[in-house]
Amino acid sequence: MMPNKKTNLGFGLGLRVDHYETIIAEKPAVDWFEILTENYLVPGGKPLYYLDKIRENYPMVMHGVSLSIGSNDDIDYDYLSQVKTLMKRVEPAWISDHLCFTGVNHKNMHDLLPLPYTENMINHVVSRIKAVQDFLGKKILIENVSSYISYKQSEMTEWEFISEISKRADCHILFDINNVYVSSINHEFNPMDYIRSMPTDRLYQIHLAGHLNKGDYIIDTHDHDVVDSVWDLYRKTIEIHGMISTMIERDDNIPALSYLLKELNQARSIVSEVIVDTEVLA
Repeated sequence: MMPNKKTNLGFGLGLRVDHYETIIAEKPAVDWFEILTENYLVPGGKPLYYLDKIRENYPMVMHGVSLSIGSNDDIDYDYLSQVKTLMKRVEPAWISDHLCFTGVNHKNMHDLLPLPYTENMINHVVSRIKAVQDFLGKKILIENVSSYISYKQSEMTEWEFISEISKRADCHILFDINNVYVSSINHEFNPMDYIRSMPTDRLYQIHLAGHLNKGDYIIDTHDHDVVDSVWDLYRKTIEIHGMISTMIERDDNIPALSYLLKELNQARSIVSEVIVDTEVLA
């Protein structure tokens, strides 16, 4: 397996169709882009044309939604073969997917379904991550998902679960701070417990996004601005774990690129302030 040295890519955005032409014409001040893997598992056409044009000027990472790493179904090696082909084209800094399952009996529920936090599930997921990494020849990142249910069978916290999996599988973590916040409200835990317990050396990327607040619960929708509470948690994460490659995720109600750049600059400002404060204290 190829070594995966931790890299700081800086500040990035999710690559979306709405912004293709603007990115090519204006070459905005974005350090890197995250692509949705499944959007480019095609033999040709406009998606790959724009992907290649933008890749000429920007580093990229790949982010998938179909790995279903917690499923009892067999690993889909046909899918992984397509991912591997795309990897050769894009040469991503890393690839990621979610710590979840997406269906049963090969029927896709088109949702990121949470797992029970048990020792048996850790062993199951670790063996599958190792098989995936061996096939791809590259370590992957697993992302914490937002959740709306819990399991009576769970034996530990979510943060203990994902930390242990990352260590045993020797993979890395895509830390979605919005998902931490969403789940902390839905399940009534302290998000700082989650943040403090994360293994710093495993944190390779951060997602920041918006959500829909329904009062009694929150839904992770990626169609709103990042809220102040999530920005506060981001600041705390950087204070504790240092600079981590950070991006803004927006999947619906997509504004002009210039608007998202303002949000991205807010992340830059927070990191700059934290680093200065840390240096002064040192």
